[in-house]
Amino acid sequence: MEPDRLGRGNIFLHVVDISNPKEIWKFAEKFKNEHKLNVLINNAGCMVNNRELTEDGLEKNFATNTLGTYILTTALLPLLEKEADARVITVSSGGMLVQKLNISDLQSGNGTFDGTMVYAQNKRQQVVLTEQWAKAHRNIHFSVMHPGWADTPAVRSSMPDFYQKMKNTLRTEAQGADTVVWLAVSSEAIKLPSGLFFQDRQPVPTHLPLASTHSPPEDEEKLMEVLEEFSQKFKSTSPGT
Repeated sequence: MEPDRLGRGNIFLHVVDISNPKEIWKFAEKFKNEHKLNVLINNAGCMVNNRELTEDGLEKNFATNTLGTYILTTALLPLLEKEADARVITVSSGGMLVQKLNISDLQSGNGTFDGTMVYAQNKRQQVVLTEQWAKAHRNIHFSVMHPGWADTPAVRSSMPDFYQKMKNTLRTEAQGADTVVWLAVSSEAIKLPSGLFFQDRQPVPTHLPLASTHSPPEDEEKLMEVLEEFSQKFKSTSPGT
């Protein structure tokens, strides 16, 4: 690619389907052999409003938002562990505040399918992932954040009614990205504890007052176990790994 305005020409584009675990593994193994990594930002996501399955038989929201985030991050942890100031930022959503972690139906196969609530559940799962990673990998700084509701193509296509009602008050894409960039590069961010949930450059609670969204530690540990089982299953069937 052409050098950017700062004169850096080392910009590489890798196209990866984050809903495809085998493709993520293939990408990660190749990336580890060719690059170093200081900051990983998990920003890819989707809100599919009807229950759709990937070619691997995975519910598409879960495959992209939760399992894809888990596999990409854990596959690249060895690379991050080599750096002195490594950071992982996951873009979640304030929508997760209405959801309690539910490990009994990770692929939303029971009951009426509500894409908005499935997305919110995935975003709660991302918060749990971040908290668990922070405990397990002390020399990497993990954070998860809510960008605020921004005027993006994803919001327009996935939540058209919400967009029509709120379009005049939505944030710009740059405003939505501000805290992500701050968490990635700021010397102030790294002074705060690992594993926190952020909005507007400030750590904020992961539960609303009086909400019954707290989950027992065993459920959070079980989530990690199930995701690791999925991860290893697809690693063993991925060509080139």
